[in-house]
Amino acid sequence: MLKNFVEELRWRGMIHDVMPGTEDFLNKQMCSAYVGIDPTADSLHIGHLVGVMMLKHFQLAGHRPLALVGGATGMIGDPSGKSSERNLLDENTLRHNENALKAQLAKFLDFETQAPNAAVLVNNYDWMSQFSFLEFIRDVGKHITVNYMMAKESVKKRIGEDSKMGMSFTEFSYQLVQGYDFLHLYKHFNCRLQMGGSDQWGNITTGTELIRRKESGEAFALTCPLITKADGGKFGKTESGNVWLDPEKTTPYAFYQFWLNTSDEDAEKYIKIFTLLNKEEIEILTQQHHLNPAARELQKTLADHITSMVHSNEALQSAKDASQILFGKGNTESLKKLDENTFLSVFEGVPQCEISSEDLQLPLFDLLVDKAAFFASKGEARRSVKENAVSINQQKITESFEIQNAELLNGKYILVQKGKKNFYILRLV
Repeated sequence: MLKNFVEELRWRGMIHDVMPGTEDFLNKQMCSAYVGIDPTADSLHIGHLVGVMMLKHFQLAGHRPLALVGGATGMIGDPSGKSSERNLLDENTLRHNENALKAQLAKFLDFETQAPNAAVLVNNYDWMSQFSFLEFIRDVGKHITVNYMMAKESVKKRIGEDSKMGMSFTEFSYQLVQGYDFLHLYKHFNCRLQMGGSDQWGNITTGTELIRRKESGEAFALTCPLITKADGGKFGKTESGNVWLDPEKTTPYAFYQFWLNTSDEDAEKYIKIFTLLNKEEIEILTQQHHLNPAARELQKTLADHITSMVHSNEALQSAKDASQILFGKGNTESLKKLDENTFLSVFEGVPQCEISSEDLQLPLFDLLVDKAAFFASKGEARRSVKENAVSINQQKITESFEIQNAELLNGKYILVQKGKKNFYILRLV
């Protein structure tokens, strides 16, 4: 039984523009829809998640989601929202990226179900690479006028009076290539809807126009708002760059912390977009949050759901355990469980001192004061230890403690803590 997909997105605040007739068409029959994904990296970042969640809701509504990896368009570069040309990738790199992206998409979309709406991953390089240039301009280019293409906002911005970069013919042709993707999927997958960010509206409607002119067919377009932050900052960006889904690029701990640290206003918006909680559950959560904002229930629920979905329940628990260490609620065992990337992510910015295996033989205060300079003087270090304010790897120590007895974390680190908030790291090299 089909569910009302458009209405689901509407209450979640995930619709910017939708072509007339889309909702009625989808409510009458199962069909396919696609979202294009840029394959210029071997991991999705959270900026991709809105499109992925649209496909997720599409499948839950009973329809078939198509995730299109833009192998061909990735070789060109989409001018939408950009002021300059981007680097182009070779086929081997694109294929590697495609495989990596499918593994991540499988966390959201069901590619294995025997139901008729099983998700499908396609790569437009597979059909675009078969075209010769002459065939393309003959069979596709003649159906769309230059006047039509020039009227698109993405083109106007790049060739207007204020543009210093201009636009290459390669990028100018991008909307034709994307339009042909829609036509190909229309013919081979009964794809009647293309979805994307609001900056993609021009490219998507070129596809619907091409289908109308070449096949006399009916196709639809739907876009979501570009996600912004309440403070005007760019969504998904941190000081260290993108927030990736790949745990090697962004640890589950850092991923979890990103969502946990969202503002109240953003959390109310994100909880609808990035979780599968229903309307009633979200309304109750929001009411509870308004009664007690300090409890940050919205942020905690958001971080729990999205971290579990992207990584796993185990990774979520590990991220939460890691968070507790900084608040003095961890222990040696929870510290030992942290892999190196997570350990370094938790203690990012903490002062480090490189030591040798010989340094481990030094008396405790010689190492902490003379070598590492973690304390201003040996007198201060002794007072802190006597006051039970110094821990090694989350265990309180006495003056008789021998540093070589400390078990190295991940084979190379020792965590020193003074008081509640002062951390230092000894790194064996």
